[in-house]
Amino acid sequence: MRSTGNPFLKVAQGIRWHVLGRFNTRIWTITLIELVTAAGFSICIPFLALYLYQERGLPMTLVGTAILISGLSSAVTQIVSGFLSDRFGRRFLMLGAMGISMLTYSGMVVLIWISAPVWAILVVYVAGRSLGMAARPVISAMIVDLSEKERLTETYGLLRVGRNVGWAAGPAIGGYMATFLSYAWLFGVAVLTSTLAFCLILFFLRESWKRTVESPNFRSMFSVVNNRIFVMFTALSLLVFLTMAQIGSTLSVFTVDRLGFTTAEYGLLLTTNGLFVVLFQYPVARGIARLAKSNTLILGSLFYGFGYLSLGWTASFTWALVAMVVITTGEIIFSPVATSVVGELAPQDQRGRYMGFFGWSETLGMSFAPLVGGVLLDVFPTNPGLVWGTIAILAFVAAIGFYWWGRVQRTTNT
Repeated sequence: MRSTGNPFLKVAQGIRWHVLGRFNTRIWTITLIELVTAAGFSICIPFLALYLYQERGLPMTLVGTAILISGLSSAVTQIVSGFLSDRFGRRFLMLGAMGISMLTYSGMVVLIWISAPVWAILVVYVAGRSLGMAARPVISAMIVDLSEKERLTETYGLLRVGRNVGWAAGPAIGGYMATFLSYAWLFGVAVLTSTLAFCLILFFLRESWKRTVESPNFRSMFSVVNNRIFVMFTALSLLVFLTMAQIGSTLSVFTVDRLGFTTAEYGLLLTTNGLFVVLFQYPVARGIARLAKSNTLILGSLFYGFGYLSLGWTASFTWALVAMVVITTGEIIFSPVATSVVGELAPQDQRGRYMGFFGWSETLGMSFAPLVGGVLLDVFPTNPGLVWGTIAILAFVAAIGFYWWGRVQRTTNT
């Protein structure tokens, strides 16, 4: 194609070459699927607790228990789905998970519309959420199938951008709709987004899995525990996930109830987190891909630790905003590198199982984090330094552990 000399055209061609052209078409399709599903989930689920508490009178203790149960069952589901994707293929599992999401959201529309018993709503939510999460490790495994090894961190960075765009758009759309529509309509939109994701998989996403000589049996589901390096890595990542998830319920109670921030100010903190991820995740992921994985994991853990530690001395919204930027920096550094480490450690015929166990540790950490944070807030109601200092210690221990893990890994590989 002959150049026209137009500088804007040259810039556009450069962007297309350096970003769009760097990735397999199926990777872009998966990124779009992640965006759509994240938007659908965040349109309705963040408001579920509010609906159950305000409109149905369910105590927050029971709401929290239901969320914890769904998280724990989702952790188990991811192990099983990762194993099944190694045996039957990725696309099959993704279609199944998306189909279940469509049915779950449809069921929630009907149950909320007719004001069904609360127990029925909770059963459908927990079951649907658990089975719907089966797609998470399968998508991660498919990325490893499609991406070049040296670009794994960069590719997972792109995937996180798509996911966070969906997470940022969903609550805004859901919050606006909730002001003039029944809560059931929010799940109706989620039905549409899950249907769109199902169609994207069905018509535009080809299988990436290649059948191996030996079909894995049920006993081989737990074969990943024989990899000592991977088990160490997963355990250390669990500490980071326990720290990471404090951005939710613990931070909301602390900023609004203890510091007197408005809910809008807390929302702005979350918006800052999402905006920074969208703007900086990809360029940072591309830049740190050249660094040693252990050093990057240490750096991400330290950012988490110092960010949460600084919350213990927060007295103003500006200081909290700075702390959120530090925490988000840790997230941007740690998350894509951690997933790419799993991809590198996993043998070709066990990628689904490795991603399933990693997803198990992530979901487990995210599920127990509100409990850990809630206990600390109750035990130290007037001493935020001890609350956030204890949480920060988890990240600092993880940083030390990743230093040790890196040395063990180098020794094993030599």
